[in-house]
Amino acid sequence: MTSQHELRDDHDDTVGWRDVGLWQPEHRTVADLVADGASLFDGSATWPVMVLKDDALDHNVRTLADFSAAHGLLLAPHGKTTMSAKLYARQLAAGAWGITVATANQARYAIGTGVRRVLIANEVLDPTALTWFARRQADDPGLELFCFVDSSTGVEIAEQAAAAAGGRLAVLVDLGYAGGRTGCRSSAEALELAGRVTDSDVLDLAGIGAYEGGLSDIASVSGYLDEVKELANTAFAAGLLGPAPIVTVGGSAWFDLVGARWSDGWVDGMKPRRVLRSGAYITHDDGTYSRKTPYVRIAGALRPAIEVWAQVTSPGDPGRVIIGMGKRDAPYDEGLPVVRGVRRRGTDRIEALTSATVVAMDDHHGYVEHDDDLQPGDLLVLGISHPCTAFDKWGVLPVVDADYRIVDVVRTHF
Repeated sequence: MTSQHELRDDHDDTVGWRDVGLWQPEHRTVADLVADGASLFDGSATWPVMVLKDDALDHNVRTLADFSAAHGLLLAPHGKTTMSAKLYARQLAAGAWGITVATANQARYAIGTGVRRVLIANEVLDPTALTWFARRQADDPGLELFCFVDSSTGVEIAEQAAAAAGGRLAVLVDLGYAGGRTGCRSSAEALELAGRVTDSDVLDLAGIGAYEGGLSDIASVSGYLDEVKELANTAFAAGLLGPAPIVTVGGSAWFDLVGARWSDGWVDGMKPRRVLRSGAYITHDDGTYSRKTPYVRIAGALRPAIEVWAQVTSPGDPGRVIIGMGKRDAPYDEGLPVVRGVRRRGTDRIEALTSATVVAMDDHHGYVEHDDDLQPGDLLVLGISHPCTAFDKWGVLPVVDADYRIVDVVRTHF
């Protein structure tokens, strides 16, 4: 598999005036920025800025790698969370099996950075993209690419693209559930589609895909995981799957149940590659995933790795200040940012702050109710809710150590 040193994005090496959040009026290399000992608070950044905590990233990557290994799972982290070659490299270096994406464009990015095993957890219906994928794999046999199918139309389009490219495509039949976002709506429908794929001259049935993240309780998730397993067993017994099919689900809320429900119960002769596609774990958060993480049920913990730093810009009304952070700067779809601390103007000490709450946001302003002496120029540090809608707001994110020295810069590509 690709090593950390082989995976790269040619745009990762320099920063400059185009990079919002950093304050670099002239272009310079990231290596020089780090070598100079740049800090978040020495003028190298301006406000607001979203940063990544280096120690929390490392902890989270290691935690999920260890969990997966302990449960016999392969980890293909969902790359749509970060869209960053440097973060993919951390995950692959820790033993990740591959990188998952959601769209053809995201797959093209991952392949361009050097990822050698890419799983598109969606049905791709664009003939241009599918033809390119088939041709690229034919030219580069070491590249592994998989995508989902959940309709006969999807199978037909994939066949036509593979034939036009003179190559082959590997697909997984996607089993969904009523009200879910993708997938065949029954095991019988999925089994019929699997037979359709195996009859194809240019498609290979690589396994069964699914997504459990939209389910809301342990009982429904457990039942769904059992159904996916039974479909794989049935397809294997019918001769539709090879001896080591991929069986995959993805989400950061229920991976403990995946480890438990898929630990056994597979038919004799089949050795499934059980692939977990969790993505949000790499940064965790202070909102939705702090409540939904499996580590509320099992031993261990993930750490929030994303912080947004924003200045108090206006004294506002009594008991309320305005900060320079809004919807352009932080996610709000699954909860508003959470105030964690304050660095008061003229000081270099970060104080915990529990008496302040973000109650609303405009495009570039946030409204913070507080029971404190907050003043214009003070810096608030905030945690976020839902990392998947945080990364896309920033083209670059400084990676900082415990003393807020900049140790790297991550560039995203959305």
